[in-house]
Amino acid sequence: MPDRTPAEIAPAAVEQGVAKASRRWDSVVVGSFLAGAYIAFGALVAISVSSGMDPGLWGTLPTLFLGGAFTLGLVLVVIGGADLLTGNMMLLPLAVLRRRLRSAAVLKNLAIVLVGNLAGAVFVAYFFAVQAGVVGDAGSPAGSLELLAYERLVGITESKGGSAGAWEVFLRAVACNWLVCLAIWLSLASDRITGKILGIFFPIMAFVAMGFDHVVANMFFLPAAMFAGVPGLTWSDVTVNLSIATVGNLVGGVVFVALAYWYLYLKDEPADA
Repeated sequence: MPDRTPAEIAPAAVEQGVAKASRRWDSVVVGSFLAGAYIAFGALVAISVSSGMDPGLWGTLPTLFLGGAFTLGLVLVVIGGADLLTGNMMLLPLAVLRRRLRSAAVLKNLAIVLVGNLAGAVFVAYFFAVQAGVVGDAGSPAGSLELLAYERLVGITESKGGSAGAWEVFLRAVACNWLVCLAIWLSLASDRITGKILGIFFPIMAFVAMGFDHVVANMFFLPAAMFAGVPGLTWSDVTVNLSIATVGNLVGGVVFVALAYWYLYLKDEPADA
């Protein structure tokens, strides 16, 4: 099948939103747990491949490697089939704008997916990042891979825990999900796996390289930092960041993708039954 045009992507996105909201709650729980774990795996491999790269020597290249590796997470979500909060923030509201879903169904789905994503991300953070020793702690042997990964995690979480202001986190979250939802939108342009991966890669690489805040990624980074004993970070910092990032991601997905593309391609079309 040839690639879809933007006008053809819009109704395909609506159908996907309807399908996600129509699944049984227990299927959504499992799918959202998997999505949280997949994003966490992407974050963990991103830490692993970018750790130990001295910015004095490499400049900004570590962030490029971080972003490129992190794309694994959304590739697993989209092609493997799972329920990601940030993607649903665009797909389901778009279906509401087409009068295919009620707002109550959207709120129910997003609430379940949020909890499932959190469980999956924290599970990977605790067991596979910290307990498995991929990320060490401050007492890890000098020069070890575990210490390098720990130092990389410290660098990532410093700007996400207590040092960033609420307005800054909000804006970074808005921009983040604008790009994440564009990645999902572009993936719908193709029915081929290679086309989907290509559509996902560049927007995801960009948001990570620029340090934007993705709530599900932060569900991994910040708890992993807490489990690894990163100083200066509290569970209160984690809660505040995740709350603000959730709101910002919602605005980015709904306003800049769902509403914008509804206005461009669906507003003047006859309402769906």
